[in-house]
Amino acid sequence: MIGTALDSWYSYMRNHDLAALHAMIHPDAVFESPVVHTPQRGCDIVFKYLASAEKVLGGAGFTYVGEWRNADSAILEFENVIDGIKINGVDMITWNDAGQITHFKVMVRPLKAINMLHQKMGEMLAKA
Repeated sequence: MIGTALDSWYSYMRNHDLAALHAMIHPDAVFESPVVHTPQRGCDIVFKYLASAEKVLGGAGFTYVGEWRNADSAILEFENVIDGIKINGVDMITWNDAGQITHFKVMVRPLKAINMLHQKMGEMLAKA
């Protein structure tokens, strides 16, 4: 199960197909941001955060550099450089038996990367 679900995630990151992203998010999914205190709940808000994050982080230079799998989850380490700041982080994703994302947590380092992402994500979410 994890292989197919993870393949769908990688396909989205390559193709940026927003309809495919929306379809892979469970209606009760939870998103945890590195800068927002409370978990964001529900497909629509999780979709908004993930689509915005892909636009901010997923551009040229974005790459996954590590992957750790469990039966229903994966941790994907990523890197990118935006505005001269090297960003290093992890996406922690959990799927249900149907291959839908039920939980998505992002952790980012260093602090100046978090501060920059906070600003850019705020701007992107305001437009969405």
